[in-house]
Amino acid sequence: MKTVYDFTVKDAEGADITLRDYEGKVLLIVNTATGCGFTPQYEGLEKLYEKYGGKGFEILDFPCNQFLGQAPGTNEEIVEFCRINYGVSFKTFGKIDVNGETADPLYKYLKEQKSEDIGNEDTEGFKGLMKKLSQEFLGNSIKWNFTKFLIGKTGHVVKRYSPTVKPEEIEADIVNLLEN
Repeated sequence: MKTVYDFTVKDAEGADITLRDYEGKVLLIVNTATGCGFTPQYEGLEKLYEKYGGKGFEILDFPCNQFLGQAPGTNEEIVEFCRINYGVSFKTFGKIDVNGETADPLYKYLKEQKSEDIGNEDTEGFKGLMKKLSQEFLGNSIKWNFTKFLIGKTGHVVKRYSPTVKPEEIEADIVNLLEN
C-alpha cells in the first residue's frame, strides 16, 4: 500500500528529497502562502515545531501560488520571508501546484487519501452551508492556502484540516500520534 514515503519532492533549492527520509515521524504537510490572511499561521506552526520537532514531529511546508497569487516570489524569497517574519525553522520545499492537471503527485495522493477537510466551524448555518456547497462543487480539491494534512508514523494520512483550523488546534492530535 502506498504511503507518503513513496514520494520524492523538490526542496527550495531544487534538490530531490525523498520523503522516505521522514519515515517513522509524525508529519504535518501544509500548502502555504506568504501574502494570505492565514499567513500568520506560520507563527503557530513554528511554535508546534519548536515544541515537538525534537520528539519525532516534522512540518513540511509547500508554498503554492494557485490561490490569487498569494505566494509570489522565488523559493529563496519565500524561505527568507518566513525566516525573517515568523522565525520559521522547519523545512520549506519548492513552490508547487496542489490542484489541477499540474498538481504535484504528493498532493494528488494526499487528496485521494482524505478528500474532505475537518473544519472548526459549525455544520449549521451559513458556514456549514458554504462548506457543503464547496465540497459539492470543488470535490476533494484543496480549497485554499494552509490546508493541513496530518500523517502518522506509518506514512498514512490520518486527518485533513481546513485552512481555518489554527495550528494550536491540531496539537492534541499531534501529541496523540507521537505517543502511540
